[in-house]
Amino acid sequence: MDVLADLSHAGTHAGHSGVIMACALIGTLGLGAQWLAWRLQAPAIVLMSVAGLSVGPLWSILFGEPLLDPSETFGDVFRPVVSLAVAVILFEGGLALKFENLRDAGAAVRRMVLFGGPLAWILGSFAAHYAAGLDWGSAIVFAGVMVVTGPTVIIPLMRQSKLSGRPAKFLKWEGIVNDPVGALFAVASFEIFRVASQGDNIVGAGLWVLAAALFGVALGIGFGLGMSRSFREGWTPEYLKAPLILASIVLCYALAELIEREIGLVAVTAYGMTLANSRLAGLTDLEKFKEDIAVLLVSGVFVMLTADLSPGVIATAFNFNTLFFLVCMLFIVRPLSVWIATYGTLTRSEAILLGWIAPRGIVAVAVSGLFGSLLMDLSEQSRFEFGTADQIAPLAFALVFATVVIHGFTIGPLSRQLGLARKEKPGALIVGANAWSLEFVKMLRANNIEVILADNSFRRLQPASDAGIDVFFGEVLSEDSELKLDHARFSTVVALSTNDSYNALVCNYFTPEMGRHMVYQLSVNEGDELDERGPRSNARGRTLIRRGRNYDGLIRDHYRGWIFSQIRLDDGYSLKQYIDDNPQADIVAEIRSDGSLSMVGPNREARGGEGVIIIAFAPPPVSQQ
Repeated sequence: MDVLADLSHAGTHAGHSGVIMACALIGTLGLGAQWLAWRLQAPAIVLMSVAGLSVGPLWSILFGEPLLDPSETFGDVFRPVVSLAVAVILFEGGLALKFENLRDAGAAVRRMVLFGGPLAWILGSFAAHYAAGLDWGSAIVFAGVMVVTGPTVIIPLMRQSKLSGRPAKFLKWEGIVNDPVGALFAVASFEIFRVASQGDNIVGAGLWVLAAALFGVALGIGFGLGMSRSFREGWTPEYLKAPLILASIVLCYALAELIEREIGLVAVTAYGMTLANSRLAGLTDLEKFKEDIAVLLVSGVFVMLTADLSPGVIATAFNFNTLFFLVCMLFIVRPLSVWIATYGTLTRSEAILLGWIAPRGIVAVAVSGLFGSLLMDLSEQSRFEFGTADQIAPLAFALVFATVVIHGFTIGPLSRQLGLARKEKPGALIVGANAWSLEFVKMLRANNIEVILADNSFRRLQPASDAGIDVFFGEVLSEDSELKLDHARFSTVVALSTNDSYNALVCNYFTPEMGRHMVYQLSVNEGDELDERGPRSNARGRTLIRRGRNYDGLIRDHYRGWIFSQIRLDDGYSLKQYIDDNPQADIVAEIRSDGSLSMVGPNREARGGEGVIIIAFAPPPVSQQ
């Protein structure tokens, strides 16, 4: 306990060692929670919140003072640091918002953003005031943020429920578009209250905020156009692009803040949206950096905001009023805003499901925590009182916990009950387009197995696209694939690219979701019993076909005339008879009598049986040679 006492002392007193210890603790807890969420396939937002509560208010209850007290440790720089982190998070959200995606999302999403968002803001304001007991100012700002639904939470829920088609697209694109929209609602309402609190006329305050917001948008667009021009003309070396993006976000935010507080959030969101729609060829190269910095900042913000809550605030917030507020948000605000905004564009079943499912995520908590603290500061400096602003952050966490848990448990049964879950058996994702994989995909499709062929080269995908095969053009390891690739359509992943290490990365990427028994790649070394030069067996997918059968050998045999064939087994022709007749054949997969696909490999030989179809790669019959 002496060590813990020292840590607690270091974390609650500003000073050189205290700040360093606090930063180390925040980073460890935040990224540790993200890693644990990945391992458990649990919502990261919940685990990060629990981590912050554990070293903040919970630690304070158990030991008398918190292990981590961000406000005390970081002092006056705490809120500016959170504001800047939120600005980078919103830039990242803007970078995901491409206008072409909004067109693809359909009329229902557009109407939900244009009409449903403002309606949910209005209804949410009444719920926050009358049910949760917030003052009108805090209620209006808070309700603006709660319009946001999180794609990082929604996408795992859709995979879990096998939700696909139009409802899945609606939830996914609503979350993407609403990230910046909800933040803009909060910025606009806060700025009106802030300017009006100085004694100015409300109309004049509103016009000033509108002018400032337009300036912020113009500034962000200017930064986006300038940066895209710099990249397109080759004025910036590759190694400086990612650091330059981060530095320019800070500069854009700072310049906008000189005009009006919190307009910087508007500016950086516009900056990200402009850059996303600039059609830069090299923009995808920045996505890994964008994902890394966003994960780091989100982890830090969550831990700091939850750790900064006091036990008293939590005890005050979690009461009957909070429960009443949650009921209103779940059963009144969300259903009404969806049903009214999308009337005539959704079926009855779709409207019921989409009116129920609305989990809040990262942006909702980060932005609400920021504006709660800003309103508390404003209450001390103005003629307006925002006496309940300290309740905003706990209410945000309560709504996040409730929606993630309740919607997580109900989306599957409800979608199945309404007939919106996929009835078809999930198929396979084939990663790597080449002559051999294309023929394999055609054979699977001929047997009614749903297949998606993915590659980051459109030239390699062109033959498959021309043949009417579903293709995914892009990097399956990127965040972009999380948004555009429908994971509900496949339960098997086969990596067939020419790069064995990349195949191993693909298999490891999908292992937590699919299970290692459902991810496959070819053998690395031709003719060897063990793949000694390739990745270790625990760092790669299961071997497809057999050990020693690698890409080079398969593609060579393909050009020598080997072909795929399908053989239906029955009492008159067994698997053993086929193997005896075709000793050189490679059995790649079998389709069982229930329509499920099973890949074949070492220790996973084809089982055969009546009604089973085996897919083999073998020399052509003698009559065809």
